[in-house]
Formats: sequence, structure tokens, C-alpha cells
Amino acid sequence: MTAIRILSETTVNRIAAGEVIERPAAAVKELVENALDAGATRIAVSLTGGGIDRIEVVDDGIGMTADDLALAVLRHATSKLTDDMLVRISTLGFRGEALPSIGAAARLSIVSRPRTQDHASTITVEGGRVSEPAPAAGAPGTRVVVADLFYATPARRKFLKIPRTEGDHAEAAVRRLAFAAPHVAFRLESDGRVAFDLPIQDRAARVAALLGADAAAAMIPLDAERGAMRIGGYVCSPAVNRATANAQSLVVNGRPVIDPTLKSAIRVAYRDVLEYGRHPVVALYLDLPPDELDVNVHPAKTELRFRDAAGVRGLVIGSIARLLSGAAGTDMPAPALMEHRPSMHLWQSRPSPRRGGIQALPLPEPMARDPMNLGGMLAEAQLPLHAEPYARMLAMPAERSPHPLGAPVAQVLDTYIIAVAADDSLVLVDQHAAHERLMHEAIRSQMLEGGVRTQPMLLPAVVDLPSADAARLLSRTDELARLGLEIEAFGPGAILVRALPAALGAPEPGPLLRDLADELEEMEETTALASRLDAVVARLACHGSIRAGRRLNVAEMDSLLRQMEATPRAATCSHGRPTFLKLSKLEIEKLFGRR
Repeated sequence: MTAIRILSETTVNRIAAGEVIERPAAAVKELVENALDAGATRIAVSLTGGGIDRIEVVDDGIGMTADDLALAVLRHATSKLTDDMLVRISTLGFRGEALPSIGAAARLSIVSRPRTQDHASTITVEGGRVSEPAPAAGAPGTRVVVADLFYATPARRKFLKIPRTEGDHAEAAVRRLAFAAPHVAFRLESDGRVAFDLPIQDRAARVAALLGADAAAAMIPLDAERGAMRIGGYVCSPAVNRATANAQSLVVNGRPVIDPTLKSAIRVAYRDVLEYGRHPVVALYLDLPPDELDVNVHPAKTELRFRDAAGVRGLVIGSIARLLSGAAGTDMPAPALMEHRPSMHLWQSRPSPRRGGIQALPLPEPMARDPMNLGGMLAEAQLPLHAEPYARMLAMPAERSPHPLGAPVAQVLDTYIIAVAADDSLVLVDQHAAHERLMHEAIRSQMLEGGVRTQPMLLPAVVDLPSADAARLLSRTDELARLGLEIEAFGPGAILVRALPAALGAPEPGPLLRDLADELEEMEETTALASRLDAVVARLACHGSIRAGRRLNVAEMDSLLRQMEATPRAATCSHGRPTFLKLSKLEIEKLFGRR
């Protein structure tokens, strides 16, 4: 070991830079936050090479003098912190670390001009070496250019992802800030592509512009308060959901955050109305007294500590759950089974004259009044014990099915198939989960045989997507074609769908493309699509499978059970959930207290 020594200021700054600026998105976030704190009404961001090669942020804020510039690039120099106790922080930035951290790891150039001066000033920092401020030409406001990010810290640079991935992260960071500040116009350009160009808007218009047309049509205004805390914004109907949580915007006291307490509360609020594995679309704005939270948790300032975390969690869960209870159009939860027995319905496997599915057959009125008095029910109804249709409804199949999953008896809630196996076990099948696995294996089998069969669309469909999602899909056109999905560009942010995998039938192409874009975003761009085949095929299978809520006739139910018995991995769906449950005679008797 060598003797202990004090590190040079340059080395210390480069080490500290790694805490604040871990990737281009972090640099972009810090620079845009500085622009917002400077009172900007217009902010333009331009990226080259995902922000690795170049970042430019231009604002029309209050600007800085030459003396201000000289201080701004020093560590822990800030004009924003007026409370040395760090209790009442009202600005996005306050630590005085962003500019010196960027300058320690990259080539930083700043040109700034206050509105009261007739000329601008400029300063540069390259790898920690600071120049003297000098006069320059420039409009009122500030223009910051970051070039060759991490050239001075090559160990950090080699761990960056490819430019597209880094650009996506940077776009997400600007998008979150645009959600938080609808009173500011935002423009983002990445490698010549305009991701968005938003004017000054009210909150509703900004949320609608950033969430997309499908989410905007399903937005439900939210406004609730508890004590000094208030929550506003918009939540979307459970019918509008995503494969990831990327479409959730959370803003606390004007600061965009990625907070586990809030994300957990949203998940709980939607738990009873949203399919497992899907994520709701929300834009929430929480306001509370500054001394009720700590924003000085991490240099990135995206995590918070709430003084009353339970209160915040309760406000979020309660306010969203109350909205969804009405917006979803559902009744109150059903009472317990014993309390509900007088109004129970039995289900008969009989085609419905209206929809060709299974219809509910109510019990005779006497049984509804006295469900346990079977003798009275039969006498009052004047029906023999084996009269039709009740005997056919209550009796087991005449011949026991030799198949493992048995013979279908009924469909419950237009979602679950009831079957009776050869050993008298009761089988419950989730029709959507089961068919999803069948679709998954069918597409996968076609892939292994040389390619998925396609079905050209009679009329090609045009799907509007966020420009980043459209670009992500179009960059994989050839690979998606091998999966049976034929797409092409159709103007900015639009995709023309010419063909779909034949096995899927005719799903809506819009939700399918959005889910595929989310799946591709989660994948490593350096990885070929073929190596993540199952994840992408699972998305396709989900959109091609029969849905919960679709009525099936007896032949359809029987066909589904037989295909499950002949398909590998059919015990679980593509997402790992069980496709069927089986209760033996012993287990049923235990449930009724007979054993």
C-alpha cells in the first residue's frame, strides 16, 4: 500500500461527477432544471448521438453575468438555496453540483446574457479546466452546450448504452419535466428528429399531448385533499394501460420524481380493476408543505422522504380508488357467499338466444325465499325431482370424460370454464390465460418451422404513436416481419400496418404496437430480437387470444380444453399465471367441512 494522500481537486470533481451525472439523461435533467429555476418560458433541447456526442439546452430565462458564470462552475456555488437548514426548498436545484460535475467529465460551454445587459458572456470548462469569462454575442437567456460526455472519465463512458438507448432515457427525463411545467414551452430534438414541440399549455392540454390520444380520451380528472396535502391531475380508465410503468408521471411540489411510495400506492389503487402485469396511465401532482418532505436524499433529487408517508399513501390510494369505483362502471363488491346465497344463480351450458354463449338461469322464486327448504321448493314449484331443465342443469355428465381436464359443464362470469374430470375433480379454466398460451406456442412453432404466416389486412391501418416508439418499431422492421407483422413509416409518429400474424385473427393493431414498443424499450438494443423471442411472442399472443368476457358455447369450451391437453407448457399462460385450477373430491369436502 502507498501512503495516504489527498486527492487533487480535479480527481475529486471527477469522482463526484459520477454521482450526479451517471448518463446523458442526468445531464439533460440538470440543465433543464436550471432553466426552469431561471424563470424560462421556452426551453429547447437538442441531442446528438443520444446526448453522448452533444447536448444543447437553450432557454429565455434571467441569464447570468460574467461574475455569475465564474461562480456557477464552482462546486457548491448556488443562488437558489436560501434556507441553510434544508427545510424549505422551493427550487428544483439547490446543491450547486450540476455544472461543475458536467464540466469535470465533459467539454462544457455556457453563453448567457441577462436582459439588462447589451452583450452576453461565455465560459468553458473542459475536464475540470476552467477558462476565464469573456464577452460574447448571445440572446437574452442561457445557452449550454455539453460535448464529448465522459471523455475525461473513460471508465464511465464505456458503460454507457448505445446512443438510441441513451437518447430514450434523455427524452424520458425531458418529458417528465414537461409534465411538471405546462406553463413552459418545450421543444426536444434528437438526431434531427423532433420528439415533441409543445407550446405553453394548461395542465390538461399538456397531459393529453404527452400521454397520447388513447389516454387523453380516457382521462379522469382527480382532485382531493387531506389536511395540508392536495393531489390533482388525471388518471386513466383501467381499459387504457401499458406493459410498463413508463406512462406514469409523478410530480411533487413541482418536482418530477420516481418515488417508490407513490408508485406502490398507484399499484394498490388499481389492483382490483387492472390485470396483473399491466400498468395504469396516470399524471399525478401532489402538493404539500415543503417542510413535510426531504428532497435531499440523493444527488439526482428524484427520490423523496415524506414525513407522513402513510398519509400520502392513503391519500393517493383513497382518491384514485374512489374515482375508479365509478368510472369503471362496476357494482359494489359481491357479499360473502353465505350472505349472497338467496340471490345466487346457477349456470347452464346452453347457447344464449342473443349471443350464442352461456346464459344465467335464475332459481325458482320459492327457493330464492327459502334456499334450504328443498322439499318446499319442489312442492311449491310443482316440479318433479328430475324435471327439465333443472335436472339437466344439476346432473353430472352421463359419461365421465376420459380427458385430464374433463368435460365442460358451464361458463361462469363469461370468463371461467367449469369442467368435471374423470376422477370427479372440479376443474376451473381461465379462458383468456389458456388461449394466450395456445397462441404463444402456435406462433413459436411457426417461427421454428421457418416463419410466422401472415394475414394481409384488407385495409392497411394507420397507428399514431409517440415518435420515439414509432422509431423504435421501425428500426426492427425486418425482424418484426419474420414474426408476421409488416409495418412501414407513414409520416412523423405514424406507422402503416399492412399485415398481422395470421394466428392472431384480427386484433386491434394500435394496442398491439404500443405494447411491442414498450417491450422493445425494455430490451437491450445490442441484443437481437430473436434472442428475446418469447417476450415478444408473448405480447403478440396476448393480443390474439380470446378475452375474458367473451361467451363460449360447449363446442368451443371443449375444443379449448382438448388443445390445452395437447400443448406444451399449457399449465401457465405466457406471463406465468396458472391457466387452470383443479379441486379434488377430498379438497372440496374439506372446504365444506366434511373432512
